[in-house]
Amino acid sequence: MSSANKYSNSLTAYSRLVTREVKVGKIGIGGNNPIRIQSMTTTDTMNTKATVEQAIRMIDAGCELVRITAPSKKEAENLANIKAELQKRGYDTPLAADIHFTPNAAEIAATIVEKVRINPGNYADKKKFEEIEYTDESYRKELERIKKRFIPLIKICKTHGTAMRIGTNHGSLSDRIMSRYGDSPLGMVESALEFLRICREQDFHDIVLSMKSSNTQVVVQAYRLLVNKMAEEGMNYPLHLGVTEAGEGEDGRIKSAVGIGTLLEDGLGDTIRVSLTEEPELEIPVAQELVKKYVNRGNHDSIKEIKTNLIRPFEYHRRETTTVLNIGGKNVPVVVADFCLKEKITPTSFFALGYHYSVPLDKWNITDTACDYVFLGDKVIDFKTPGTIGIIYNFKTWLKNKANSYPFLTVTEYLANNKLSEQLNIIYVTLPELSEELINQLKKDKTAVLMIDTYNQHGMAEQRRLFVELINNKVSSPVIIGRAYGNLSETQLQLHAATDMGGLLIDGLGDGIFIAAEHCGSDKMINDTAFGILQATRTRISKTEYISCPSCGRTLFDLQETTAKIRAVTAHLKGLKIGIMGCIVNGPGEMADADYGYVGTGTGKITLYKEKNVVQRNIPEAKAVDSLVNLIKENGDWVEK
Repeated sequence: MSSANKYSNSLTAYSRLVTREVKVGKIGIGGNNPIRIQSMTTTDTMNTKATVEQAIRMIDAGCELVRITAPSKKEAENLANIKAELQKRGYDTPLAADIHFTPNAAEIAATIVEKVRINPGNYADKKKFEEIEYTDESYRKELERIKKRFIPLIKICKTHGTAMRIGTNHGSLSDRIMSRYGDSPLGMVESALEFLRICREQDFHDIVLSMKSSNTQVVVQAYRLLVNKMAEEGMNYPLHLGVTEAGEGEDGRIKSAVGIGTLLEDGLGDTIRVSLTEEPELEIPVAQELVKKYVNRGNHDSIKEIKTNLIRPFEYHRRETTTVLNIGGKNVPVVVADFCLKEKITPTSFFALGYHYSVPLDKWNITDTACDYVFLGDKVIDFKTPGTIGIIYNFKTWLKNKANSYPFLTVTEYLANNKLSEQLNIIYVTLPELSEELINQLKKDKTAVLMIDTYNQHGMAEQRRLFVELINNKVSSPVIIGRAYGNLSETQLQLHAATDMGGLLIDGLGDGIFIAAEHCGSDKMINDTAFGILQATRTRISKTEYISCPSCGRTLFDLQETTAKIRAVTAHLKGLKIGIMGCIVNGPGEMADADYGYVGTGTGKITLYKEKNVVQRNIPEAKAVDSLVNLIKENGDWVEK
């Protein structure tokens, strides 16, 4: 990998990126330390008792660093009482203060807790757009102004041994950054680097960096680019990984796994926080499951090094492929379900796959999460299936049941036979099977679709290596990414599959996914997981997306209850992105690419946004959900259920 595109030690051999160690109280982040797990309280910071009790629940669950919001001086000062009470109860877990707009609060907090987090887009910066086109001189003057306001905090941190996280948010970039770099991963990186360079001038290096967004493509690209740019400037600060406002339930878990897991796969990340719209202690087991995969990852079977890599790591470009029926080309990635191990298959079996059969009407109803193909192996069905689903049989079984079905072939069967389908042939292949003979045959075949698999512990990297071979050899056959799992819980399957497949889809690789899961949960859950991964990678939108913050002490309403209310009336609006933010700090900043926003702006008061623009202010909470529905209708985005 050339230095221009380099962001990890290797694309094929797993190893953690070496970063400098930063001490945060009793723990070290980066260096040779394990990947640390942290979370954030959701209580009112002024409620010492509630904050302490919640922090204890988090710590007992395995949280190694507790973050607490300190939006103003009074909350920052109360951190001393919280810390004292925790120590009184026998807890010495380090605390981090979360600061957005108030330098004075950060300076107070830095004398009390072990770490402060600042957002460079908000801290001493501005987003008034008084100046759209910055000249070099006006840009320099603005940096000088920021520097004068930022240096006092640096000096306090140096004096007290306090670490700092410089945490950029995709949606809260300053007008200065926006004018020069736009709303982009590069803008996010440069926003952090401006503050980081000031720290280096002051010889302050106890710094952790983060690049957060609710868009997983932006998350991955920004962190990779940050590592690349740090290397250019001789920096190696540790990374805090996270996806902002991932949401709740399976969607939040899958989205977090796509963003965080993709980076962990390449050895990036020194501490992680999974942001769920749930109680913070419930975030910890999810983070632990993600990290656990990499404890012994370095012992994987070797994968041939990638010397020529045409995959662009810092921007999304989908691999160009031949169109085979509805697979590849400009089609969205397909979902292939696995029914080959089912004992009995009836029309009702397809309910789980998004196809609902009505006996009285003798008619199929198709949902937005109806899979495109189902693999039956050697199980032959004797009933008529919906015309929108493709049936796949093992090759020898297909030879006897060719009507409305397609063959699944081994490489040997594919190369040895000429009695193939004239429409679609699916060839199962792993990297070791990708021979010169197979490559030459694929180049001539406009009906071939590869179903790739891996048995390597470092499976995502091996499958990426296979894609690189196809690209470098100019093979344009579409590829369905396949992975097999067994004996996992539903949450484990969601996290593992999202991590394994997400990184490939984020890089524009893959024209479909196939999850073969034995003893991992229901057929419906597995099918929903497949669609959830495509939704989280922004490669196929099949449902409404909720950009929902995980709540904190600034939150002005019950986020979980409100999210449920909004979901109940908008869940049918396929493709719409709705941001649900507990306060103005998390409002326009962290719902950067939402179509509509529902933001708490006062006790019992809600402000509605259309994209980043305020539409209605201070709506009583009791009327706010109805007002949101009316706003969606007014803008022509509403459809009836």
